[in-house]
Amino acid sequence: MDIRKAIAALLVALTLTTPVLAATEYTDANDKNEKVGSKEAELYQRAVSAIDSEEWDRAVRDFAKVVEMKGSRADDALYWTAYALNRLGRNGEAKQAISTLRKAYPDSRWIDDAEALDLEIREARGERVKPEEIGDEDLKMIAINTLMHTDPEKAYPLLEKIVRSNTATRKMKERALFVLTQSSSARAQTLIADIARGNNNPQLQEEAVKYLGINGTARNLQLLSEVYTSATSVNVKKSVLQAFMIAGEQSRVLAAAKGEKNEDLRMDAIQLLGVMGARADLASMYATETSRDAKEKILQGLFIAGDAQRLGELAKSEKDSELRAVAIRNLGLTGSGSAPLLLQLYASEKDREIKEAVIEGLFVQGNARALIDLSKKETDRQLKREIIEKLSVMGSDEAVKYMLEILDE
Repeated sequence: MDIRKAIAALLVALTLTTPVLAATEYTDANDKNEKVGSKEAELYQRAVSAIDSEEWDRAVRDFAKVVEMKGSRADDALYWTAYALNRLGRNGEAKQAISTLRKAYPDSRWIDDAEALDLEIREARGERVKPEEIGDEDLKMIAINTLMHTDPEKAYPLLEKIVRSNTATRKMKERALFVLTQSSSARAQTLIADIARGNNNPQLQEEAVKYLGINGTARNLQLLSEVYTSATSVNVKKSVLQAFMIAGEQSRVLAAAKGEKNEDLRMDAIQLLGVMGARADLASMYATETSRDAKEKILQGLFIAGDAQRLGELAKSEKDSELRAVAIRNLGLTGSGSAPLLLQLYASEKDREIKEAVIEGLFVQGNARALIDLSKKETDRQLKREIIEKLSVMGSDEAVKYMLEILDE
């Protein structure tokens, strides 16, 4: 027998015996593991459904079964067992489940949640938890927040100490600020006002301003107006404008867009009007605006606000060719619905810059079909080349097919 045939026969024999046996053993073990995993997943999902429907007794029973399986969801199940037991008022058993989780799964992703639940249980049982004695920052803030609702006078000194501290982390200070902005306490309001004005901690000033916007009460909005008027920092003023946007204070943002002497701030305000969807205000401003930069920013704002109709009107009526080109590009960004108007503008326009803007507009909306149609009709070699260059990087099937047609010519 040829030696190569003998070796080949041996390899075939080995392939048909040993690996098959090994694969069978592996498959059997894998099937067993899959069945266990599937059972655990089924039980866990059933227990989660019980939590969702607030069937706490059933949740405890099903999660207990998952814990007994000691699989990949055991630590998850221990936390939710504690959670359900707490909702049933069985605080002692809940604390025992948390203790088991700490000991058996010290690296579990549920440890922090369990510690917070433990803190909640202790407070519910009437234990006086002193936030200053808690080491973990997150838990300390949970304790302070709870105290702020139950005994604001005792919570305030702790929050003030954190805010004024030279050793507390920035994250801790920011969380303390947020809790303070939720408080109706006169002392808390005074402290927030000092920080927002930069009198207490300039580093936290912008954070205080942001939180005042999030909790946009009439008092907070008035304070923000005062901060904007008195601030010398452009960054702080920008933060106030952002806070007005978050609070939905369109009239205050519009006032800055129209009357702010600092051009950088005015441009920011115009853009924020776009984010706020202030279409009518932007269109009204455009009609009276004399600054080209501001008009360009308004066109961008109209795009952000999704006002394709006004962009289309300006694309047709604007006398300044550069601004028309900006309007056309922004019109392209609004989506394929603007394609008929863009094609109409291309057909009737003689200005090369406008035609290039139309090509750019169709390109950014990924409209290969429209660009192909333009390319087939275009007699200007330079414009045709620009269209083909755009099509070459679009990667659409239509564009690729057209490229192949060109190569075959």
